[in-house]
Amino acid sequence: MAGHGPLRTLDERLGRTVAGGGFPSSSAHFLADLGNTAVALPVLLLVMVWAGWRGGQGWRRGSREAVDDEVRGRWWLPPLAAGAVLAAVPALVVPLKLWLARPGPPRMPGGAHDGFYPSGHAATAAVAYGVAALLVLRGPAGREEHRRGRRAAVAGVIVAELGVGVGLVRCGYHWPLDVLGSWCLAGVLLAAWCAVCGRWGPGTDGGRRTEPGTGSGRTAECGAAVPDDDGRPARCRT
Repeated sequence: MAGHGPLRTLDERLGRTVAGGGFPSSSAHFLADLGNTAVALPVLLLVMVWAGWRGGQGWRRGSREAVDDEVRGRWWLPPLAAGAVLAAVPALVVPLKLWLARPGPPRMPGGAHDGFYPSGHAATAAVAYGVAALLVLRGPAGREEHRRGRRAAVAGVIVAELGVGVGLVRCGYHWPLDVLGSWCLAGVLLAAWCAVCGRWGPGTDGGRRTEPGTGSGRTAECGAAVPDDDGRPARCRT
């Protein structure tokens, strides 16, 4: 266990090495601050507003085209679920810190005290920027500029998460395993977001993707029976 197990000695040795390394202190503090709620929350809110606006536009277009409004009407679910997973971070991190009572680095103001595993800053950054990227990834991907934008979003999140982790350890705010534990927790929350949106999000019908124009989750509409090559009527797929 990170708090009192055999990894603790190795973890603290690595943490002291990073904290005493040559990474610029000013850059480390800037990167660590990216995990503050005051920074990560506005970023996510902007992406949520953009995703909600884009989803509402798609729903209105679908209404005009007589597409199933009940299915497309859940455009609000991805941004709403994004806010929910970020709100779950403190609800999970605070009890875990109290339960594990992992001592922090001695360089913390006031000396080392308990309650540092997992890192709240690292978890906030991983969830906020990660789910923001997932909202962007749900956007259109047909054109090359869209594909480049999606790849840039993923790369930017990875770089930001690594930077936050290094900054927290370099500044002496957390041990490396505090950050790693937060990434694991964030992975669970992001997977939950994907599962919820994949099951009930726009464009789904009870877990089945709805084809454009079908409106009820069917793979094709049945029209008049058309004979196939051997003269027998072809059956419709439903």
